[in-house]
Amino acid sequence: MAMSPITFVAAANSRDILENNFLASECVQEGTGHQVLIQNGFASASKAYNDAIDNSVNDLMVFAHQDILFAKSWVADLEKALQSLEETDPNWGVLGCYGETADYQGRGYIWSGEQGILGKAFERPAPVQTLDEIVLILRKSSGLRFDEGLPNFHFYGTDICMEAAKRGKKAYAVSAFVVHNAAQTVMLPKEFYDCYRYIKSKWMEWLPIQTTVIKVTRDDKQMYKRRLMEVYQRYVQRRVNGLYRVADGRELLRKYEEMLAPASGVKQEDGRTVCR
Repeated sequence: MAMSPITFVAAANSRDILENNFLASECVQEGTGHQVLIQNGFASASKAYNDAIDNSVNDLMVFAHQDILFAKSWVADLEKALQSLEETDPNWGVLGCYGETADYQGRGYIWSGEQGILGKAFERPAPVQTLDEIVLILRKSSGLRFDEGLPNFHFYGTDICMEAAKRGKKAYAVSAFVVHNAAQTVMLPKEFYDCYRYIKSKWMEWLPIQTTVIKVTRDDKQMYKRRLMEVYQRYVQRRVNGLYRVADGRELLRKYEEMLAPASGVKQEDGRTVCR
Protein backbone atom coordinates (compact mmCIF):
# COMPACT_ATOMS: atom_id res chain seq x y z
CA MET A 1 0.00 0.00 0.00
CA ALA A 2 1.34 3.44 -0.98
CA MET A 3 2.03 5.84 1.85
CA SER A 4 -0.60 8.52 2.40
CA PRO A 5 0.33 12.12 1.53
CA ILE A 6 2.11 14.17 4.19
CA THR A 7 1.82 17.82 5.16
CA PHE A 8 5.30 19.33 5.57
CA VAL A 9 5.51 22.52 7.65
CA ALA A 10 8.30 25.04 8.22
CA ALA A 11 8.22 28.28 10.18
CA ALA A 12 10.54 30.61 8.28
CA ASN A 13 12.25 33.97 8.75
CA SER A 14 14.88 33.73 5.97
CA ARG A 15 14.00 33.01 2.36
CA ASP A 16 17.61 32.14 1.48
CA ILE A 17 17.97 29.56 4.27
CA LEU A 18 14.53 28.13 3.47
CA GLU A 19 15.20 27.77 -0.27
CA ASN A 20 18.71 26.30 0.14
CA ASN A 21 17.64 23.71 2.70
CA PHE A 22 14.03 22.76 3.46
CA LEU A 23 12.62 23.67 0.03
CA ALA A 24 15.57 21.98 -1.71
CA SER A 25 14.49 18.60 -0.30
CA GLU A 26 13.31 16.12 -2.89
CA CYS A 27 10.25 15.13 -0.83
CA VAL A 28 8.70 18.63 -0.89
CA GLN A 29 8.95 19.24 -4.62
CA GLU A 30 5.89 19.68 -6.83
CA GLY A 31 4.49 16.41 -8.07
CA THR A 32 5.13 14.43 -4.89
CA GLY A 33 1.52 14.78 -3.76
CA HIS A 34 2.53 16.22 -0.38
CA GLN A 35 1.24 19.50 1.02
CA VAL A 36 3.84 22.14 1.95
CA LEU A 37 2.98 24.97 4.35
CA ILE A 38 5.48 27.78 4.93
CA GLN A 39 4.56 29.75 8.04
CA ASN A 40 5.76 33.36 8.08
CA GLY A 41 5.25 36.17 10.54
CA PHE A 42 4.16 34.24 13.62
CA ALA A 43 5.24 35.32 17.11
CA SER A 44 6.00 31.76 18.21
CA ALA A 45 6.52 28.28 16.82
CA SER A 46 3.42 27.07 18.66
CA LYS A 47 1.17 29.61 16.95
CA ALA A 48 2.74 28.88 13.56
CA TYR A 49 2.35 25.14 13.95
CA ASN A 50 -1.20 25.21 15.32
CA ASP A 51 -2.22 27.34 12.36
CA ALA A 52 -0.66 24.69 10.11
CA ILE A 53 -2.58 21.94 11.91
CA ASP A 54 -5.80 23.83 11.23
CA ASN A 55 -4.92 24.18 7.53
CA SER A 56 -3.50 20.71 6.92
CA VAL A 57 -5.38 18.56 4.41
CA ASN A 58 -3.50 15.44 5.56
CA ASP A 59 -3.45 13.53 8.83
CA LEU A 60 0.30 12.90 8.96
CA MET A 61 2.24 16.11 9.57
CA VAL A 62 5.97 16.86 9.60
CA PHE A 63 7.19 20.07 11.26
CA ALA A 64 10.78 21.03 10.47
CA HIS A 65 13.24 23.86 10.87
CA GLN A 66 13.90 25.95 7.78
CA ASP A 67 17.55 24.77 7.81
CA ILE A 68 16.63 21.08 7.55
CA LEU A 69 17.28 19.10 4.37
CA PHE A 70 15.60 15.71 4.06
CA ALA A 71 17.56 12.82 2.54
CA LYS A 72 16.20 11.29 -0.67
CA SER A 73 15.15 8.16 1.22
CA TRP A 74 13.46 10.10 4.02
CA VAL A 75 9.82 9.37 3.20
CA ALA A 76 10.58 5.68 2.61
CA ASP A 77 12.49 5.52 5.91
CA LEU A 78 9.58 7.19 7.73
CA GLU A 79 7.17 4.71 6.15
CA LYS A 80 9.30 1.84 7.43
CA ALA A 81 9.21 3.31 10.94
CA LEU A 82 5.45 3.77 10.80
CA GLN A 83 4.96 0.18 9.70
CA SER A 84 7.04 -0.96 12.66
CA LEU A 85 5.00 1.16 15.07
CA GLU A 86 1.78 -0.17 13.61
CA GLU A 87 2.85 -3.53 15.00
CA THR A 88 4.30 -2.38 18.34
CA ASP A 89 2.61 0.92 19.31
CA PRO A 90 -0.11 2.17 16.95
CA ASN A 91 -1.08 4.74 19.61
CA TRP A 92 2.25 6.59 19.34
CA GLY A 93 2.20 10.30 20.09
CA VAL A 94 5.12 12.18 18.55
CA LEU A 95 8.03 11.11 16.34
CA GLY A 96 11.23 12.93 15.44
CA CYS A 97 14.67 12.52 13.94
CA TYR A 98 16.64 13.05 17.16
CA GLY A 99 15.76 12.81 20.83
CA GLU A 100 16.98 12.04 24.31
CA THR A 101 16.07 9.38 26.82
CA ALA A 102 15.54 10.38 30.45
CA ASP A 103 19.09 9.24 31.20
CA TYR A 104 20.61 11.36 28.40
CA GLN A 105 21.10 8.70 25.76
CA GLY A 106 20.78 10.33 22.36
CA ARG A 107 18.70 8.50 19.78
CA GLY A 108 18.63 9.38 16.09
CA TYR A 109 20.60 9.62 12.88
CA ILE A 110 21.30 13.14 11.61
CA TRP A 111 23.94 15.53 10.34
CA SER A 112 24.19 18.34 12.87
CA GLY A 113 26.22 21.34 11.76
CA GLU A 114 29.89 21.33 12.77
CA GLN A 115 29.41 18.11 14.76
CA GLY A 116 29.01 16.01 11.64
CA ILE A 117 26.88 12.88 11.79
CA LEU A 118 25.31 11.96 15.12
CA GLY A 119 24.24 8.37 15.65
CA LYS A 120 23.86 5.67 13.04
CA ALA A 121 21.02 3.99 11.20
CA PHE A 122 18.82 1.75 13.35
CA GLU A 123 16.03 -0.69 12.64
CA ARG A 124 13.12 0.21 14.93
CA PRO A 125 11.86 3.48 16.40
CA ALA A 126 13.58 4.23 19.73
CA PRO A 127 11.57 5.49 22.73
CA VAL A 128 12.73 8.85 24.08
CA GLN A 129 11.57 11.30 26.71
CA THR A 130 11.81 14.34 24.43
CA LEU A 131 12.53 15.16 20.81
CA ASP A 132 14.58 17.94 19.27
CA GLU A 133 12.54 20.54 17.44
CA ILE A 134 14.52 20.11 14.19
CA VAL A 135 11.86 17.61 13.01
CA LEU A 136 8.61 16.68 14.75
CA ILE A 137 6.00 14.31 13.34
CA LEU A 138 2.45 13.83 14.57
CA ARG A 139 -1.03 12.94 13.40
CA LYS A 140 -3.65 15.66 13.18
CA SER A 141 -6.20 13.12 14.39
CA SER A 142 -4.26 12.64 17.65
CA GLY A 143 -5.67 15.93 18.95
CA LEU A 144 -2.21 17.04 20.06
CA ARG A 145 -1.60 20.77 19.72
CA PHE A 146 1.26 23.08 20.60
CA ASP A 147 0.97 25.26 23.69
CA GLU A 148 0.48 28.85 22.55
CA GLY A 149 1.28 30.03 26.07
CA LEU A 150 4.89 28.95 25.40
CA PRO A 151 6.56 32.03 23.92
CA ASN A 152 9.11 32.31 21.14
CA PHE A 153 10.77 29.34 19.39
CA HIS A 154 12.22 27.07 22.07
CA PHE A 155 11.12 23.95 23.99
CA TYR A 156 7.96 23.37 21.95
CA GLY A 157 9.26 19.90 21.05
CA THR A 158 9.79 19.12 24.72
CA ASP A 159 6.35 20.43 25.58
CA ILE A 160 4.43 18.44 22.97
CA CYS A 161 6.26 15.24 23.96
CA MET A 162 5.17 15.86 27.54
CA GLU A 163 1.61 16.58 26.38
CA ALA A 164 1.66 13.23 24.60
CA ALA A 165 3.04 11.48 27.69
CA LYS A 166 0.27 12.99 29.82
CA ARG A 167 -2.20 11.30 27.45
CA GLY A 168 -0.39 7.97 27.65
CA LYS A 169 1.27 8.35 24.25
CA LYS A 170 4.99 7.76 23.68
CA ALA A 171 7.60 9.73 21.78
CA TYR A 172 10.04 7.98 19.45
CA ALA A 173 13.13 8.85 17.44
CA VAL A 174 13.03 7.29 13.98
CA SER A 175 15.91 6.40 11.68
CA ALA A 176 15.19 8.85 8.86
CA PHE A 177 18.27 10.87 7.95
CA VAL A 178 18.23 14.66 7.75
CA VAL A 179 20.87 17.35 7.44
CA HIS A 180 20.55 20.10 10.02
CA ASN A 181 22.51 22.91 8.41
CA ALA A 182 22.81 24.70 11.73
CA ALA A 183 24.79 27.76 12.71
CA GLN A 184 26.91 27.46 15.86
CA THR A 185 25.14 28.69 18.98
CA VAL A 186 27.48 29.66 21.80
CA MET A 187 25.27 32.07 23.71
CA LEU A 188 21.66 30.97 23.97
CA PRO A 189 19.27 33.93 23.86
CA LYS A 190 17.24 35.23 26.78
CA GLU A 191 14.16 33.74 25.12
CA PHE A 192 15.59 30.25 25.56
CA TYR A 193 15.78 30.68 29.32
CA ASP A 194 12.32 32.28 29.43
CA CYS A 195 11.00 29.11 27.78
CA TYR A 196 13.03 26.96 30.17
CA ARG A 197 11.30 28.60 33.12
CA TYR A 198 7.89 28.18 31.46
CA ILE A 199 8.49 24.45 30.95
CA LYS A 200 9.83 24.04 34.48
CA SER A 201 6.71 25.63 35.96
CA LYS A 202 4.24 23.82 33.70
CA TRP A 203 5.75 20.35 34.13
CA MET A 204 7.01 20.62 37.73
CA GLU A 205 5.46 17.28 38.70
CA TRP A 206 7.25 15.55 35.80
CA LEU A 207 10.76 16.85 36.47
CA PRO A 208 13.52 16.16 35.65
CA ILE A 209 13.03 16.43 31.91
CA GLN A 210 15.99 15.73 29.64
CA THR A 211 16.12 17.66 26.38
CA THR A 212 18.76 17.63 23.66
CA VAL A 213 20.16 20.93 24.94
CA ILE A 214 19.67 20.90 28.72
CA LYS A 215 18.07 19.01 31.59
CA VAL A 216 15.17 20.85 33.20
CA THR A 217 15.40 20.32 36.96
CA ARG A 218 13.97 21.73 40.17
CA ASP A 219 17.34 23.10 41.33
CA ASP A 220 18.34 24.53 37.89
CA LYS A 221 21.85 23.12 38.34
CA GLN A 222 22.39 22.39 34.64
CA MET A 223 20.92 25.72 33.64
CA TYR A 224 23.40 27.67 35.79
CA LYS A 225 26.25 25.44 34.59
CA ARG A 226 25.27 26.13 31.00
CA ARG A 227 25.21 29.88 31.52
CA LEU A 228 28.66 29.86 33.13
CA MET A 229 29.99 27.83 30.19
CA GLU A 230 28.53 30.36 27.76
CA VAL A 231 30.32 33.22 29.51
CA TYR A 232 33.62 31.29 29.37
CA GLN A 233 33.23 30.47 25.68
CA ARG A 234 32.33 34.02 24.76
CA TYR A 235 34.79 36.04 26.82
CA VAL A 236 37.72 33.62 27.23
CA GLN A 237 37.61 31.45 24.11
CA ARG A 238 36.18 34.32 22.03
CA ARG A 239 33.72 32.06 20.27
CA VAL A 240 30.76 33.68 18.55
CA ASN A 241 27.34 32.66 17.27
CA GLY A 242 26.58 32.14 13.61
CA LEU A 243 29.53 30.11 12.32
CA TYR A 244 29.54 26.83 10.33
CA ARG A 245 26.25 27.06 8.42
CA VAL A 246 27.01 26.43 4.76
CA ALA A 247 25.29 28.49 2.06
CA ASP A 248 23.53 25.47 0.53
CA GLY A 249 22.58 22.43 2.61
CA ARG A 250 22.81 20.23 -0.49
CA GLU A 251 26.58 20.41 -0.08
CA LEU A 252 26.32 18.53 3.21
CA LEU A 253 23.80 16.08 1.80
CA ARG A 254 26.22 15.27 -1.04
CA LYS A 255 28.96 14.61 1.54
CA TYR A 256 26.63 12.22 3.33
CA GLU A 257 25.80 10.41 0.09
CA GLU A 258 29.52 10.09 -0.70
CA MET A 259 30.01 8.49 2.71
CA LEU A 260 27.55 5.79 1.76
CA ALA A 261 29.76 4.78 -1.17
CA PRO A 262 31.82 1.62 -0.38
CA ALA A 263 35.18 3.30 -0.90
CA SER A 264 34.52 6.38 1.22
CA GLY A 265 36.48 7.12 4.37
CA VAL A 266 34.37 6.92 7.51
CA LYS A 267 35.69 7.17 11.03
CA GLN A 268 33.85 6.55 14.29
CA GLU A 269 34.51 8.98 17.15
CA ASP A 270 32.63 8.64 20.43
CA GLY A 271 29.53 7.29 18.74
CA ARG A 272 29.63 9.87 15.93
CA THR A 273 30.33 9.11 12.30
CA VAL A 274 32.65 11.77 10.88
CA CYS A 275 33.34 12.31 7.18
CA ARG A 276 37.04 12.74 6.40
